[in-house]
Amino acid sequence: MVGPPRPQFVLFGSSIVQQSFSNGGWGAILADVYARKADILVRGYFGWNSRRALEVLDHVFPKDAAVQPSLIITYFGGNDSMGPHPSGLGPHVPLPEYIENMRKIVIHLKSLSDSTRLIFLTCPPVDEDRVNKNTSAYFSHLVRTNELCQKYAEACVQLCQELDVKVVNLVTAFQQRDNWTTDCFTDGIHLSAEGSKIVVAEILKVLKEAEWQPSLHWKAMPTEFPEDSPYDLVAADGKTTLNGCDWTFHRAIRWD
Repeated sequence: MVGPPRPQFVLFGSSIVQQSFSNGGWGAILADVYARKADILVRGYFGWNSRRALEVLDHVFPKDAAVQPSLIITYFGGNDSMGPHPSGLGPHVPLPEYIENMRKIVIHLKSLSDSTRLIFLTCPPVDEDRVNKNTSAYFSHLVRTNELCQKYAEACVQLCQELDVKVVNLVTAFQQRDNWTTDCFTDGIHLSAEGSKIVVAEILKVLKEAEWQPSLHWKAMPTEFPEDSPYDLVAADGKTTLNGCDWTFHRAIRWD
């Protein structure tokens, strides 16, 4: 492990997590926002549902780990909410089981440490037209509807409220944007750069408003090696140096 140690933020979930550094993804944006403040670790698994998550939960988040994450952002539900396949195979998980699986995930993650904070993301909506038009020689027909997404998202929100866990309803967040069906996805399901921006904005809003001590909002967290140095860039006066440890002018978006 490289040092000095930083707070660890773990992104845990299915393909929307695995791909969170692709296409201007939300994981990559968070890594930029939290540069020199926290390490963003990705534990994403394409095609997984809440059943498979439970199978590896102790391996990904062992209770006896020497260092526990400061923040875990969890996303499962998009694959669970797919319509069942006639063969009985596939990622579909009935809604009651999905709720209980997510309950077990919450309980396990809460048990890791008193200082480990949790944010859960619901499944986002989908662009049904694009999903239904997409064909592939590799997959059978995908049954994804916004009606199912809404049901699983609402169940996730209700569970998190019951268990006192922060939650972002991505169905609501996406559908507040005009042209969300065309702008927010690469293929009708996975997130484009614009969709990822919505996810980041919602996560940062939660982190800013949460009354956690210490705060995990990026503006409140200390910067690594913040001290001034004679090796910093020289200012225009030719006599002083400029400490750039907290410069953010390079960002296209001024994240709050």
